[in-house]
Amino acid sequence: MDTTSAPQRVRPCIGVSINFMHADPQRPVFKGMTLQYLEQRMVLSLHRAGAIPVGLPHLEDDDGARELVSRIDGLVLTGGADLSPASYGEEPLRPEWSGDPLRDAYEQRLIDHARAKGLPILGLCRGIQMINVALGGRLHQDIVTQRPNSLVHRDWHQYDALGHEIRIEPRSWVSRIYGDATSLEVNSVHHQGLSELAPPLRATAWAPDGVIEAVEMREGDEWIMGIQWHPEWLEPRTDDPRTGAGGRASGSAIFGAFVDECAARAKARMIAG
Repeated sequence: MDTTSAPQRVRPCIGVSINFMHADPQRPVFKGMTLQYLEQRMVLSLHRAGAIPVGLPHLEDDDGARELVSRIDGLVLTGGADLSPASYGEEPLRPEWSGDPLRDAYEQRLIDHARAKGLPILGLCRGIQMINVALGGRLHQDIVTQRPNSLVHRDWHQYDALGHEIRIEPRSWVSRIYGDATSLEVNSVHHQGLSELAPPLRATAWAPDGVIEAVEMREGDEWIMGIQWHPEWLEPRTDDPRTGAGGRASGSAIFGAFVDECAARAKARMIAG
């Protein structure tokens, strides 16, 4: 029996930030209870890319967040509720844009501990906005209101069927994982956007109206990527894994490259002891 063959690749454990459904006395199930949940296609996308996805619950204290992050190989910040303008030093322009400050504080702790451990971080939709705010940037509370003549970036009825082309900086991470692409078709399900870019970040993709669609940060041991669209909702075609339905960019390229980065770093840490 040959015992010298290379062991199978171990799936990296990817921590996924949860969504909050806050206590609602009118809700017919779990009446008056706060729920913490994950969206199915997000966790399936990570698993198909070779990871073990694990939801990271809100444990209310910093020690709990630190212990959770100590057990993962990478962090994904998911989409969901608006960020609170208070998280970047503003008052909400409208009551409905007050966002979720509890989730902001929870994800800020996850980001801080993931950075301290040198874990890869991937932010999707709300996630790119959270990364920007966590690193010192600011947001448009509502793109249509604060950027006249901008595209419609969110439509309730079309939802993830809405999309547009993006322009990509050559040699950026997004460009390379899509075969050195300089443009892609993506979905669009957001009404907030990056207004003031955090100093450590570099913008690498833009919508036709100039709204930032991707950012990256690779300095020393840090690896942080942010994507404004929802790759988990862009299924690949069987004949070309980088292309999805309707000619849109398949999300599998995003998840595959991220999981590979997490796996490589986890292996390096294991070898280093």
